[in-house]
Amino acid sequence: MIKFIYLILCIHKMNIYRVDLNLLGVFHALMESRSVTSAAQHFGITQPAMSNALARLRELLDDPLFVHGADGMQPTPYALEISDAVHGALQLMRQVLEHRKGFDPASSDGTFRFHMTDMGQINFLPLLIERLRTAAPGLCVEAETLELEQIRTALEDGKINFAIGHLPKLDGRGICSVQLLHERYDVLMRADHPLAATPLSKASYLGAAHAVVSSVGGGHRAIEDSLLRRKARIVARVPNIIAVPMILARSDLIATVPRRVARELARAAPFIVASLPVDIPELEVRVFWHERFDADPASTWMRKLLIELFAQPA
Repeated sequence: MIKFIYLILCIHKMNIYRVDLNLLGVFHALMESRSVTSAAQHFGITQPAMSNALARLRELLDDPLFVHGADGMQPTPYALEISDAVHGALQLMRQVLEHRKGFDPASSDGTFRFHMTDMGQINFLPLLIERLRTAAPGLCVEAETLELEQIRTALEDGKINFAIGHLPKLDGRGICSVQLLHERYDVLMRADHPLAATPLSKASYLGAAHAVVSSVGGGHRAIEDSLLRRKARIVARVPNIIAVPMILARSDLIATVPRRVARELARAAPFIVASLPVDIPELEVRVFWHERFDADPASTWMRKLLIELFAQPA
């Protein structure tokens, strides 16, 4: 590292942005082969082109660098002095370029951060983490729920890698996205609810007492809007899904929630899932990321995995 810094200091008077970095490769090839002809063959160029590159390198560093000797081109003391630094610089550039070639999930110990509502976490995290445990056991997943106006900045700054949900106001201005699915809704109630014995009708649905979730940064406002428009009775509003199962288990309230969430909760506790008897438009759920990370190998790998796991057939 010290020698690398020394090399930089040696050329500090030059316009570094106008330096042809290929000349570092020329220097290394000549140092290895001690022959203009062999170095030219290594580069796939003609001998005159290599001689021209050596002349430019000598002018750049203000030193002969290599002189003719009995055993070929011999390095000057200055060439020997900077040889390790040039080799280190080439190695560093090679590592940078190789890093861009791909992402190995099996050996990665990085972290992916998501914006998801609590209902989104129920929808996506269990299956995602299940897959990661086999495909990328060293990876960590973190999920948080941000205010809508915070999501764009968090994506741009890299505070989060992805946002998943119904977020139509997030599109545009540097934000990329792809559709995963259309969210459908069902009705959740306790198994011994008075309405559980018969198919749920529009009248019984609208006449029931409702609990609704008003998630921060969520896209499920359509449920509450539909109930209010139809003059249904909302008796409980909660900020997230956590309290809903306990509320339903101890009351005659019902809740309209995403179908996947309803089915997951019904598998875990004595609830039943009923078909929604009124029309509530489906919501388009997309995964969003910032264009800064569009070509990032890790981001590309995760996007493909999310599409594989959750995207509905067209």
